[in-house]
Amino acid sequence: MPYMLISTQIRLENGPTMVGDECSDPAIMTYLGARKKTMLGNNFSEYHVDEPPRLVLDKLEQLGYRVVTMTGVGQTLVWCLHKETM
Repeated sequence: MPYMLISTQIRLENGPTMVGDECSDPAIMTYLGARKKTMLGNNFSEYHVDEPPRLVLDKLEQLGYRVVTMTGVGQTLVWCLHKETM
């Protein structure tokens, strides 16, 4: 999976950070220490870590991911990352 999105709420810059959905690579989620959660009212699961986005971005850089873009959507900060495939 060459693309990845991570996000956090503006008032929660220190975590938790959403790092994936139910289709995310389990090996990457394990490496990040993510927990799979289904929020009340949602019919899908998300992976979360307690760490702030900066630490998650550092870990993903070690795996070869690079930030493509970052934006704010309402009260949410979102980063799009890409990893070159060989």
